[in-house]
Amino acid sequence: MGKHAPCKSNREVVESLYASLARGNAAAVTALLAADVDWWFHGPRRCQHMRRLLTGESAAAAAFRFSPARVAEVGVVSGEGGWVVAEGWAGEHEYWVHAWCLRDGVITSFREYFNTSVTVRELSLPAKEDVVWAVWESQSPNPKARSMPGLVLAI
Repeated sequence: MGKHAPCKSNREVVESLYASLARGNAAAVTALLAADVDWWFHGPRRCQHMRRLLTGESAAAAAFRFSPARVAEVGVVSGEGGWVVAEGWAGEHEYWVHAWCLRDGVITSFREYFNTSVTVRELSLPAKEDVVWAVWESQSPNPKARSMPGLVLAI
């Protein structure tokens, strides 16, 4: 696990992960993850699709396809790693956000949010009293159609 070539950007590593998942290439997925990857989930238990995919727990999980509508590199610390955030929709009722933490081209931590609006705040940026620096925010394609709980991810 976690033997990825460091020549790719963090965003490219995460995009490679989604492409490998879509192809069902477990060996390529495993090569992108640390052996002790830290995973955290927020949402309905029935929506733990990524955990099921990564652990091979259920054949039904393979039917769920993560196809990111947007992938962005945020919180990059030169030489130390950084974060990549991706979001997408699965049908009309399942909206997901993934936050991946990488170190040396290997995914070390993963946060998964289902049916939750997420704002990413980088704590190392200087703050003003009247401004909260958001480095990334969810972009629901139809925000007025439904309401979702919101969370702030501090990186």
